[in-house]
Amino acid sequence: MSSVSPELAIVIPAWNERENLELLLPALRETLAGLGVVAEVVVVDGGSEDGTREAALRRGARVVGQEVRGYAGALLAGFAATKAAYVVTMDADLSHRPLFLESFWQRRDEGEVLVASRYVAGGRADMGWFRRLLSQILNRAYRRTLSLPLRDLSSGFRMYRRDVVTGLTLEARDFDVLEEILIRVHAEGWRIVEVPFHYMARGSGRSHARLVKFGWAFAKTLVRMWRLRNSVVAADYDYRAFDSPIWLQRYWQRTRHRIVLGYLDGRAGVVDVGCGSSRILLDLADAVGIDILQSKLRWLRPRHRRLLRASGDRLPLRPASVATLITSEVIEHVPNASEHLAEARRVLKPGGILIVGTPDYGRWLWWALEWVYGTLLPGAYAHEHITHYSRATLSAELRALGYEILDCRYVGFCEMIFKAQKPETA
Repeated sequence: MSSVSPELAIVIPAWNERENLELLLPALRETLAGLGVVAEVVVVDGGSEDGTREAALRRGARVVGQEVRGYAGALLAGFAATKAAYVVTMDADLSHRPLFLESFWQRRDEGEVLVASRYVAGGRADMGWFRRLLSQILNRAYRRTLSLPLRDLSSGFRMYRRDVVTGLTLEARDFDVLEEILIRVHAEGWRIVEVPFHYMARGSGRSHARLVKFGWAFAKTLVRMWRLRNSVVAADYDYRAFDSPIWLQRYWQRTRHRIVLGYLDGRAGVVDVGCGSSRILLDLADAVGIDILQSKLRWLRPRHRRLLRASGDRLPLRPASVATLITSEVIEHVPNASEHLAEARRVLKPGGILIVGTPDYGRWLWWALEWVYGTLLPGAYAHEHITHYSRATLSAELRALGYEILDCRYVGFCEMIFKAQKPETA
């Protein structure tokens, strides 16, 4: 056995797949040798009775037992069994041909997860019409319901950067774990790339999928992932909401966007604190975006060049260095909102502009909307609103800090957006 740690691991869940493994493993070894990479093959045995374990060992694979039932249990056992930087998961039934590993390895720097996709241009699948129909219904339901830029969420042939998936908390236990992994990875702001792939018919044996059982699991996972996609932890939440099919959500984002950009009036030197994945920052190419959540910045990185990770009460900026500071939908999420507003004053230039938006808790309409939102989406933004301002209390606090209030406009009659100015002289 080599003393060199493997850079690549191939994880193969297997249950009574002896005949297929006898063909797959030699072909896999040949492909890996051609790549010139130190690799290991891990077969996760789900309690086979046909000699699967012995066949895998004879052909140089490492075999680990599966303690937790279900397809998810097999994947988790495989991830835990290796320290390789990259992990490929593939089926044992010969539907995933080893030669495709060359495409994965050549493109490994393009994304943290690569998916062998049957449904992007250049991909195809050899399977019966009924199974194809079910697969396409499943993928379209997830893609459209969750507004995902992915076409093949159910492909099990993937390459993961190991550190990205080992930190995930997964609830699914069957084949629906494939969807959950991709959605959680996407929610963390990591890159997912679909690579065109030709899916082949399985070799010997029968599929282990059971339609009714797994259909119910997929439905439950879809509901859970819908909540995740509409929660604060989804890296692209604000960006998606701008084009949301839900009218109220779309109206709210676009009205806020129009008011904030209108307040800027072409000013340069803009800093957006708590930028999230908002279109406001993306429409200000020279602005600096600051956020405390690494997942938001990770998602923004390919789309915006000036980003910092910091909290709004401890900005890594020099005193009197910023012409305009935006803090929209931030101060209601923090227990020390006054310190955030004071920090904004510290970094603003004399005569600089502060744009601050937050719900108006002095209006009953906001209380009603927040109750409805929190009921429909428990775990989303509503429960994180811990500091409550009214127009009167926020106005008083801004004046106490020396700001002159220039304007205040509303989104939906209950989210207030102030434009205030720091004095020209101390």
